[in-house]
Amino acid sequence: MDKAKVGKPEALLSNYLLLVSLCFFLCLSIHTSILAQEVPVEQEEVTLPEDSHPPALPTNVVAKDTPNDVGKSITITWTKSLDDGAGRNNVVAYEILRCTTVDGEYEFIGNTTAGAQQFMDTDTKDKVEYFYKIKAVTQVLSSVSLPSQPAMSTQEWFNTDRINTLIAVLVISFAIFYFIRRAKAGKKLYIRRIAGLEALDDAVGRATEMGKKVFYVPGIMDMDSMQTIAGITILGKVAKLTAEYETKLEVPTCRSMVMVTCREMVKEAYSNAGRPDGYNDDMIYYLTDDQFGFAAAVDGLFVREKPAAIFLQGHFFAESLILAETGNSIGAIQIAGTAAVAQLPFFVAACDYTLIGEEFFAASAYLSNDPKLLGSIKGQDVGKFLFLLAILVGVILASAGIFDLSQFFVTR
Repeated sequence: MDKAKVGKPEALLSNYLLLVSLCFFLCLSIHTSILAQEVPVEQEEVTLPEDSHPPALPTNVVAKDTPNDVGKSITITWTKSLDDGAGRNNVVAYEILRCTTVDGEYEFIGNTTAGAQQFMDTDTKDKVEYFYKIKAVTQVLSSVSLPSQPAMSTQEWFNTDRINTLIAVLVISFAIFYFIRRAKAGKKLYIRRIAGLEALDDAVGRATEMGKKVFYVPGIMDMDSMQTIAGITILGKVAKLTAEYETKLEVPTCRSMVMVTCREMVKEAYSNAGRPDGYNDDMIYYLTDDQFGFAAAVDGLFVREKPAAIFLQGHFFAESLILAETGNSIGAIQIAGTAAVAQLPFFVAACDYTLIGEEFFAASAYLSNDPKLLGSIKGQDVGKFLFLLAILVGVILASAGIFDLSQFFVTR
């Protein structure tokens, strides 16, 4: 029998089954789409209580330029809705709307919680008018207030909340100028005696009699520290004394800029003393920037050279006690000065004299007797006296329950 004729019925049967399957799936898909179109989609409807109503309008909406600011800010105030905190339609928030025209489309710029009656708009342009509306919002409904009057932000020249600071500056400035004029007129201004500065002559004189060196350490900070500058100012006076007494002076430093500045100061002092030939750059030298490496090097110099006088004037940290104890152990007279509060106890314990805080900064005026510097010191003392007097009077009035004087010293 021919094999081709035998396979033909089987091929026809396969094609028939395939055609039937395609028809079945096509009918099934058409039926499914029809059912999907016929089934309605259920939508959840929001039903409101029969007695629901929008919340009462916020009233008295006022927009004003924020006072005492740098501009670009408007403060809006309003009277809260009557439904805020009362009634069934309790207000949950307020939305702030803004527009540049009264009848234009208002945009949302921020919101506040219920109970609030103020909002600060910090996204404005100066010299541009803005109108504002306040929307009271409940869980379901809302109501919008009437627009405010136009407002524009401007930059104020002076903050009136700090008028007390202005008064204090004027009073202290007047006192400074007054005492400077008195000093220039030849009037003698009383300055409290500072024992550490009075002892400069004695310390250098002792070193001269013993034929030993004077060591001066201007702290461990750079020239950006006011304490370093104050210490170098005192160095000028010490250098002038060593030049007059022909005493050897050494100034170890731990900053290159400090070394250069000290050299100029000492060189000028020797010139003013009439002994420019006694100056040598090797008197002032650089050791290291490392804090404790510098302390170890200076301690070694103290032990080997055994100076008769040591001056520790400047900004010090943990190395202060190391230096002071080593100087004390060799029997040198030590005069220290710093404004670093944490280091003052070490200097007081280990040194013969210590310039404490403002005494250290007042040294330049004390040593030079310059009218401008003396007048500044006296004027600042007047300011300190007035503040101390205000504190005393304020404590008495507050203790008696009469008046709180501290409110005059509050700045915002």
